[in-house]
Amino acid sequence: MNKSLTSRKKIHLRLKRKIRGTADRPRLCVFRSNKAIYCQLIDDRAAQTLASASSLRSSVKGNKTDIAKSVGLEIAEMAKSLNVESVVFDRAGYLYHGRVKALADGAREGGLQF
Repeated sequence: MNKSLTSRKKIHLRLKRKIRGTADRPRLCVFRSNKAIYCQLIDDRAAQTLASASSLRSSVKGNKTDIAKSVGLEIAEMAKSLNVESVVFDRAGYLYHGRVKALADGAREGGLQF
């Protein structure tokens, strides 16, 4: 494994020790690949994924940041349908910048509170 991937994994494990999602306030977990971005609403107590969204299912065209923002809006709509209004944001060891920030901003615009 390369150095940046192992350091991201270490950061993610350190964050995951502190962040826990519940049914009332699930964890919004983000995964970013080179081509796509994915997010899930996770209830850690029940070990269950409540909803998920990805850029692969999104019909928005544009750059990766615009697509990430639309994925954030999509996950916010899914959360509203589940009567979830606030979440715990899990950036999974990625820097809060670029696509990860755009997804978070889109989710906030959709009505989620962090």
